[in-house]
Amino acid sequence: MFRDKVMKLDVFQKAYWLSIEVHRRSQGFPKFEVFELGKQLRRAATSVCANIVEGLTRNPSPKEKCRYLDIAMGSNDETRFWLMYAVDLGYLEPREYEGLEKRYEEVGKMLYGVKRSIQKT
Repeated sequence: MFRDKVMKLDVFQKAYWLSIEVHRRSQGFPKFEVFELGKQLRRAATSVCANIVEGLTRNPSPKEKCRYLDIAMGSNDETRFWLMYAVDLGYLEPREYEGLEKRYEEVGKMLYGVKRSIQKT
């Protein structure tokens, strides 16, 4: 089953549950931002997961896997940017931001590690 396959990937699990948390927190933004900043933030967070799935659950070439992981890393950094933006606008508490930022940093390191291991094969 698909869910079982992707949930076995540690990096996917972390990115997935983090995207769920970001989605929930963004719904607390002011109403006009739910469809602006909130939408951008949610799209970036889910893009991390979607690109992990696309790159690691099929059987693409190592080069293609790395391309999807590069996109996931870009989306990971974009999510970090939108979180920073949200805290500077006062929509997230600095302490909430710090916790999310630390976890996204960890996901970024994991993505980099997966990519490096693929490149060595």
